[in-house]
Amino acid sequence: MLKVFRLRLKGWLLVIAGLGLVFSLLHYLHWDDRLLFLQQEHNTSAQQQAESIWLPGYRAVIQAKPLAGLEQDETSGLSWSPLSNTLFTVTGRIPKLVELSLDGEVLRVVELRGFSDPEGVEVLSDGRIAIIDERRGQLVLFYLPLDAQFIDAAALTPLSLGSNAGSNKGFEGVAWDARQQRMLFAKERSPFGLFSLPFPEAGHVPVATLEPLQELPSKQVFMRDFSSLAVDQRTGHLLVLSDESRMLLELDEEGNPVSFISLTMGFNGLTRSIKQAEGVAMDGEGTIYIVSEPNLFYVFKKQ
Repeated sequence: MLKVFRLRLKGWLLVIAGLGLVFSLLHYLHWDDRLLFLQQEHNTSAQQQAESIWLPGYRAVIQAKPLAGLEQDETSGLSWSPLSNTLFTVTGRIPKLVELSLDGEVLRVVELRGFSDPEGVEVLSDGRIAIIDERRGQLVLFYLPLDAQFIDAAALTPLSLGSNAGSNKGFEGVAWDARQQRMLFAKERSPFGLFSLPFPEAGHVPVATLEPLQELPSKQVFMRDFSSLAVDQRTGHLLVLSDESRMLLELDEEGNPVSFISLTMGFNGLTRSIKQAEGVAMDGEGTIYIVSEPNLFYVFKKQ
């Protein structure tokens, strides 16, 4: 009898330990937060949806398209240029700035000389391009000539993003907020965070006049890391991309979650999961573009 009791006790302990492991894993992956947020999304009114980006309404229309000629490169960051109506991304293994059409055709490749680890890229409204060099914790800005074959970092004045910005877990995402004339930054992890920097757009701004980065609320963001940012200039809402969580999240101007989509197979028209999503951009019509390592291209449109 005692032996049977011990076997049953051992069995129950194994069940309890297994359930504890499952719940811990769900919490680590933020699936509990996602379920709660799905309920919140369900209660969102039609008017609230119309006033936001509303990611559940998007479907993938281009999936896993290889970027021709970049087979050996690792694309990271993505930005839409309102002046040329094209996209820009950067590569880290061999530093390059790459211009893309809206359907993922490579239009030109510009060598980035003297760059260590370009990760984020953003095009400002005046045409300047901003690139984050993650390992150096620096931001550089420049105008890109139409005939440029290369950009030399030695000829640019870098902006330091702070003494703790370097390493491979530093600032990776950057976005331009035209409404509030500021740059937004995403620190990847350990810990992750969102930051803003007032940034007058017109003309070149002396580094000494820029203010320190201001941390924005991000504790309520149920993600494991931040890969890339994009601002919807129509609503002022922010898109936050997470590689490890395989998620794209919409935040309002106060930093509150509004909607999200999972970047895994079966959701929003995806036939395969997006692995290592590293860059997100949105154009003036609200179309969303994503690049993933090593060189795959995706397009999502509102249905």
